Formats: sequence, structure tokens, C-alpha cells
Amino acid sequence: MDTSGIENVLGYRFSSPGLLARALTHSSWANENLAPASAVENGSNETLEFLGDSVLGLVIAEKLFEMFPSATEGQLTLMKHRLVSMETLAGVATRLDLASRIKMSIGLERTRGREKPSLLADTLEALIGAVFNDGGYGAARDVVARAFEDELAAASPETSADYKSILQERLQGLKLQTPDYSVKEISGPPHERHFRVEAVWQGGRSEGEGRSRKAAEMDAARKALESMADD
Repeated sequence: MDTSGIENVLGYRFSSPGLLARALTHSSWANENLAPASAVENGSNETLEFLGDSVLGLVIAEKLFEMFPSATEGQLTLMKHRLVSMETLAGVATRLDLASRIKMSIGLERTRGREKPSLLADTLEALIGAVFNDGGYGAARDVVARAFEDELAAASPETSADYKSILQERLQGLKLQTPDYSVKEISGPPHERHFRVEAVWQGGRSEGEGRSRKAAEMDAARKALESMADD
């Protein structure tokens, strides 16, 4: 596998090229082409993905802490959730053209595996894990800073305000059902309605208010995320 192109894109040269090749190898290819023991131990990128997920979270948290010294814990948490979400990671992976570089099984290829956001996000995490394994935290931090430059530049408490999507993704990550929203009260004249909405999920509830149902639901989701960050 020619890895020079991705090294140029990442701005990092691997001391152990095998780590890079492994980061770009999906488990479907390893299971299809390698002996079972080899596929589990060093054939695919699954364990590098596990490592990269933690490294990415730490780098993003550090960057946000530096960029927004006056932000609250809740605001930092919401920005971090947005930056490490599958949607954001898949977007960065697409910009880096990872899809064309992934080794995957014929079956996965036929089912348009290269277009799956979860697969792209997982591969990006595996690459970050590989860089960390090869060059340490400083190297991984530099790679993440370059790869996420646009996303970090656009980050702010205001631009990370799609609280409903963030809450849904957070609960799905915890293997919990998505929250239910219900209107508890509508008050005010027709031209100036005020909504009170309740969000309920396994293990918690919150209430939000706003001048529309959507705004009240967003407020409820924001408060839910803040309560989860405090736990």
C-alpha cells in the first residue's frame, strides 16, 4: 500500500509504516484475508480506533480549554461533543480523502462501505491512534490540530447549539433510547406564544422554555446535556 499520500495530507511521517497500513485496514478485510489469530492481533484498525478515540477527545478538550478560557464546563462539553461527533469526524475524513485509501472486504465495498460515515469516522480515529502510537502525544496533537483546523476555528458556544442532535448522539453512545419531548404548557397571546417542554430519557428529565416548540425543545436538550455533564 502506497502511504506517502496520506502522510503528506496528515503532515506526519511514520517511523513504523506498518502502523499506518494497519490504521487503514478495516476488520472486514483482515477477516477475509488473514488467519484468525493475525486478524485479531494486528490485522485491522479496531484497537487503534479505540486508542485514537481517547487521544482525539483529550486533544480537542485541551484545544477548547485554551481557546475559550472563560467558557463554562457545560459549554466546553457541548463544543467537544460536536467536534468529536461521527458527523464531524466523517466530514474531516472525507476532506482527507480517507475513503479511497481504506482496505475493506469485497462485500463491504459492494454495499458502498466507503460512503458510510461511521466507517470513515472510525478510520480517522484509528489514524490518530496510529500517530500517537508511533510518535507520542505531541505528534498526535499536531495532526489533530491540522486536520480539525477549520472545525476548531468555527467552534464557539453559539455554533455548537444544536443541542437536540448532540443529546441524541450522547444517549445513543450510552446505548440508551433517544429522548421523548412533550409540550407541558402553551401560554401567551397568538402572536407571542410561550412554550414549556419536557424532555424525558432513561435516567433523567429536563424542562425547557421558548417562543416556539422547537426553541423550547432545544432549551430542554441543552439543560439535559448540562445536567449530564455535571454527573
